[in-house]
Amino acid sequence: MKFERISINPEIMLGKPCIKGTRITVELILEKLGGGGSIEYLLDAYPNITKEDILEAINYANAILKNEDIEEVLINVTR
Repeated sequence: MKFERISINPEIMLGKPCIKGTRITVELILEKLGGGGSIEYLLDAYPNITKEDILEAINYANAILKNEDIEEVLINVTR
């Protein structure tokens, strides 16, 4: 699985996975959605991300949690 909208850079947000070109972490997206926020809320609150970015963040987290080879997942993140 390839994640073209997610980047990991040790210089940005302490290396946490982010939406490419932003400082918006996958963690933040999941936290907001888990707290009852909607995709529409995220799009309004963070206008520099798209619905596709949010969906890829969810898919990225799912890949990690499915006990897939984490190294494979990290290799397929676009830097």
